[in-house]
Amino acid sequence: MTGIQAFSTGTEGLHDLDPYRFPAVRADDWPQQTSSALDGTELGDYVLPAPDPASRLSIPLEPADRRRLELHAALTTAGIAPLPGDLDAIAALCQLDDTTHAALRRWLNHAM
Repeated sequence: MTGIQAFSTGTEGLHDLDPYRFPAVRADDWPQQTSSALDGTELGDYVLPAPDPASRLSIPLEPADRRRLELHAALTTAGIAPLPGDLDAIAALCQLDDTTHAALRRWLNHAM
């Protein structure tokens, strides 16, 4: 299939959707649920509070570590999952200077 497939006007196409990938889809025989902020939490689970910026450690990252985190974020944003063998290449790329690394991230962001 190429492109987006439009559904017919009826609801019979909705039964073909995977409810785990499309949680908003409900089958006719499923009980109706109301949505809340705690959907998907089990008994005993709780939502963690937001981190306090004042409690962060003031230890700066090494430049290579900062570039590695930025590269992983750029790859994730571009939808590219690094394979286990790619970690050596990522480590080598993170040893490059900031200008080269910024160009690499810019290329990844425009590749989408």
